[in-house]
Amino acid sequence: MAYIADHLSVAELGRRARTWPDACATRHYQAIWLLAQGKPFWEVAAMTGFVQRWLEQLAQRYNQFGPDALGDRRRRNGTSPRLLTPELLDKLRACLAEPPPDGGTWSTPKIAAWMAAELGMVSVYPQRAWEALRAIGWSIQAPRPKNPAAAGPEAQAAFKKNSPRPSPRKKPAIPAGRSPSSARTSTASG
Repeated sequence: MAYIADHLSVAELGRRARTWPDACATRHYQAIWLLAQGKPFWEVAAMTGFVQRWLEQLAQRYNQFGPDALGDRRRRNGTSPRLLTPELLDKLRACLAEPPPDGGTWSTPKIAAWMAAELGMVSVYPQRAWEALRAIGWSIQAPRPKNPAAAGPEAQAAFKKNSPRPSPRKKPAIPAGRSPSSARTSTASG
């Protein structure tokens, strides 16, 4: 049987296991709640799908640091961003104010190539360029392509002028009534 510190009551642990918005933290609260009820590690492992050693580490972490130790802690592990640094994002904002060096419009492959050159890397995935655009509040937008063989305004007006008028309403191809091939039957007995 595991010792679980009384940072939260068993009832509060159960409530958080059912209603907490973060899925990872919800599973952690569920495991701690089951351990706080006196269930052994092997039984909680079978119920939650966690490995027994992870449950021991989770219980130790909860006992030492309390409820703040539960959930996905990778996002607040104290490391700084390695690729999308604030300096790079500021340079990207300034760079997007000008047209790209090869002309045309900016695209994620062009932004990825710019980022790779700026960071001294061989290449950067276009997905990272998309993430950089989202980080500065931008989105990819492209104009709708024009058909090169499209008619001009004069030809469009002439076509509209000479096209036949549509008929008011066409009759349906299949009649909507009952089938004329079968005789009417009665369900009344008599």
